[in-house]
Amino acid sequence: MNIQPMAEYIVVQAEEAKTKTASGLYIPGSAQEKPKTAKVVAVGKEVSDIKVGDRVIYKNEYETTTVKSGKDEYILVFVKNVIATVK
Repeated sequence: MNIQPMAEYIVVQAEEAKTKTASGLYIPGSAQEKPKTAKVVAVGKEVSDIKVGDRVIYKNEYETTTVKSGKDEYILVFVKNVIATVK
């Protein structure tokens, strides 16, 4: 990956949305929720609490920027929109 975020931004790769419910029913693509959990792949120089490899929950998808690099898709998220890390 050749994307280096500036200042207080992080680059994440979204986790796949679930296609099947706990009871075994398949969810059609149009009804699936967009994932809000993602894996951190790069951090800006001013980010101190989040590291590469962390899993985060972020909010406000309208303030994110989606970028394609090759066949992979990444999301740039302002660090203040990260609401939790997943252990």
